[in-house]
Order: sequence, then C-alpha cells, then structure tokens
Amino acid sequence: MRKRRQVARAVFAAVTAAVLGVAGCDAVGGDSPDPSGTGAQSARPSPKPTPAWDRSPASIAAVGDSITTGFDACTVLQDCPEASWATGSSPQVDSLAVRLLGKAKAARNSWNYAVTGARMADVAGQLDRAVARSPELVTVMAGANDACRETTGAMTPVADFRAQFEEAMGTLRDALPRAQVYVASVPNLMRLWEQGRTNPMSKQVWGLGICPSMLSDPDSLTTAANQRRATVQERVEAYNRVLEEVCEKDRRCRFDDGAVYDYRFGTAQLSQWDWFHPSVDGQARLAEIAYRTVTN
Repeated sequence: MRKRRQVARAVFAAVTAAVLGVAGCDAVGGDSPDPSGTGAQSARPSPKPTPAWDRSPASIAAVGDSITTGFDACTVLQDCPEASWATGSSPQVDSLAVRLLGKAKAARNSWNYAVTGARMADVAGQLDRAVARSPELVTVMAGANDACRETTGAMTPVADFRAQFEEAMGTLRDALPRAQVYVASVPNLMRLWEQGRTNPMSKQVWGLGICPSMLSDPDSLTTAANQRRATVQERVEAYNRVLEEVCEKDRRCRFDDGAVYDYRFGTAQLSQWDWFHPSVDGQARLAEIAYRTVTN
C-alpha cells in the first residue's frame, strides 16, 4: 500500500507538470400484368433484403478518441496503441482485431486512426484516411469529448452531433458502400464520477482539467453541482440515442445497444494515471463487448 501511494504521488507530480488538454439491393417488383378477378390486388415490391453480417471480416480500421488510442493505459500522458481495445497487440487486452483476425493477421490488417482529444466532428476526417485501406470492418467510438467540455454550455449540441455522425457515415459510404461498422456507445460519465469521487488522488488529477463539465468540484453535492452532472449525463444519453438511430438507418452498421454505457466498471478498469481513461483491464472489457456485438 505504501509503495502504491509513493507511485501515486510521483504520478501526480508528473501530471501536474504537464498540460493534459485531453479531457466512437434494390427492391424487386413484378413486371407481369395484374391478375384478373374481383379479388385481384396490385403486385407489391418485395422488401429490401438485409445483407448478411460477416462475423469474420478480413481487415479492421478504428476511428475515435483517446479511449481507442489507449491513452494513459500504460504510461502517464502517452498513447498506448498496443493496449487499444480495437486494434492493440497486447495479450492482456486481446483486442477485437486479434480476436477476429488472429495475432499475425491483425498486425498486417488492422489500422488505428483514432486521435486523442478527438470529437465527433473529427471522425469524418479520420474515416477519410481509413478508407484508403479498404477495411471490411470499421469501429467507431467517439462522443465522450463532446460531453467533456469546460462547461455544460460548451458541450456539442445534439443536432450538431447528429449531423457530424451522419457526415462521417456518408464519408465512409461514399468510398466503401459494403464496409461493416461497429459503433460503441459513449461511456457512462456519471459512474466515472461516482467511482473516483472518494479517491484523493483522482480528485487532485481531475482538478487539472479532466472533463470539468462532469468532474470539476467532485465533492460538491449542491443543487447546482448535481444539476450540472445530470445535464452532462442527459447529453451523453442523447448522444447514444443519436448513434443508435443513425446506425439503424445503415444496413451494415451495428450499435452495441448501450453495452459500453451500461458496463458497471470499477476502479480496476480505470487508468492509475488519471482515473478517467480505461486501464489495460478496462480496454480488455471494451474488446469483449465489441467482439460480442460483432460476432453475435
């Protein structure tokens, strides 16, 4: 326990000295004439067939934010792509790419275009780069940074979030109409506050500017503070409805049905460096959720 405290103090000193700045077929109609008789009805087009979902894609590209880059999973204030839930190589994570492709093929046929600090507005640009690889499966995890702003008033409006996600999907579809898409829900930021609010180190690190809309003044239980957190949570839930609704309109898109949001993570799933990003164990849990969604 004493060693852990010493490590925690050293980490906090390193974090304090840095600037975080961080706070995813045509319808077929009949051509023959209508049948005769009083009971005859006009032929109706058949419904569009739903394309079969490929549970074994040959290649994967990931887009999104710092969760997908593995930020703070391995080292303070650093991306750790080998620990990424989507495309990482770490055996402790057993990423989606490794589970689907195997370790050797994942190294050759998976690519991570996520960027720490990215918001939904940045995803279209990431996809524009990813489509050059012609991936058969694209993973999207974005939205936490849209809610994690300096104030609740600075959060991305829901209408803008919808337009940005639709633009991103349009970018993908213009280039790769047959690519499959896995969309992860935005994590539960209220649970993040609940898990870390009693930890002195987490509160000190949060005070440096991590997700202030939710995590600032974590000890306060005033009406204003509770309302602020509730406003952030409502926005996250609205973002998840948008992700689900837009994904439902695309026949080759699967939303996780809120599985990431609903996952009841604990402190073991949070980075020891910032008590915000997923730890290696947290990344492994995200990989499990993605794999279940893609292969069911």
